[in-house]
Amino acid sequence: MKIFKLFLLIIISLVFSNQVFSEDKILESLEEGGKIIFIRHAYAPGGGDPENFDINDCSTQRNLNDEGITQSKYIGEFFKTKKIKIDKVLSSEWCRCKDTAKFAFNNFETFDALNSFYSTKFAKNEKRQIKDLKKYIKNWKSNKNLILVTHYVVISSMLNIAVSSGEIVVSDKNYEIIGSIETM
Repeated sequence: MKIFKLFLLIIISLVFSNQVFSEDKILESLEEGGKIIFIRHAYAPGGGDPENFDINDCSTQRNLNDEGITQSKYIGEFFKTKKIKIDKVLSSEWCRCKDTAKFAFNNFETFDALNSFYSTKFAKNEKRQIKDLKKYIKNWKSNKNLILVTHYVVISSMLNIAVSSGEIVVSDKNYEIIGSIETM
């Protein structure tokens, strides 16, 4: 039993120290600037979008609930307290992304290359959107950081990873992942 407890303590210590090291590494890279920060929109219950989806009518979309709003505010507070320099915040045109950007950062612009292409209705847009997003990132130059508030499918297509609601993923301009921070 003592060996098991010791083993468990070692595992817990390693996991905790790796998380701290990982966040320190991420913060150091953000301090350097020039990083791409992908944020999956905060928690919005359900999956996909309703059949009557209208990009101009939030009442027809899957939206943030109270938990998602709180999570968005936490994201903004994280960037503020860590004094992360932000050049620009771009958001998908979907309401759950715009609300995440609004509650987290207040100021943002929409960019259609960040829109979801999860549903069959929008799947045809994937190739064009990814091409447009990569072109934007290639031409973007700043000593601050670029924030992209978007969807699971966009992040997955760009970085080949799975992300949770509200997760922050930091990469360089070559899409090499520096690390991620879960906010829930």
